Amino acid sequence: MNKIQIIISSVFATCIVALFVLVFVFQFGGKKKNTPELVQVDEVLPIAVVNTDSILQHYTLAVESTEQLMTSYENSTVKLDNQARAFQKEYETFQRDVLDFQRKLEANAFLSRERAESEQKRLQNKEQQLLKKQQDLEALRQKLSNDFMEQQNVLNKQLADSVQQFLREYNADGHYHLIVNDAVVMNKVAGYDITNEVIEGLNARYGK
Repeated sequence: MNKIQIIISSVFATCIVALFVLVFVFQFGGKKKNTPELVQVDEVLPIAVVNTDSILQHYTLAVESTEQLMTSYENSTVKLDNQARAFQKEYETFQRDVLDFQRKLEANAFLSRERAESEQKRLQNKEQQLLKKQQDLEALRQKLSNDFMEQQNVLNKQLADSVQQFLREYNADGHYHLIVNDAVVMNKVAGYDITNEVIEGLNARYGK
């Protein structure tokens, strides 16, 4: 995997994690209340914590969808690279033809003016064709980039919706007042992490 793919993969995971942060906090968090002081309690609070990195790594839907997305990106990259290589070869051939034409003009090698003008016209037409191919190549590059971003956004939403729906069912009895991503927790406390239960439940539901 090249550097660009690694960067995109990292950004992809970061986007999903950020999305999950919003989902968990706003889906299950109530309105913020002003508290004049911290209250020391001995009982376990009705709060649960989940680790989104673990969900992305072990939730089958996330793993399979991410793999499909990256495969699609890699295939698109190969397609674009092949066309770029072909264009580069064609452009180099054109440059050699232009130099050859200039040398013949300087050496007065053309048998007639008509032959020189014909060759010049051919080169001009070729130049226009190459310019069009270059524009098409750039348009393809932009389209593939936009397609990848769109697929990524769709996957982000699909995963977020899936986790939201599961957590609604998981917490249907209202046992937890708040379920948060551990990214917003400054100091983790044992007994609040339900990540493994969530992953098992997600995969069991996905398997059906």
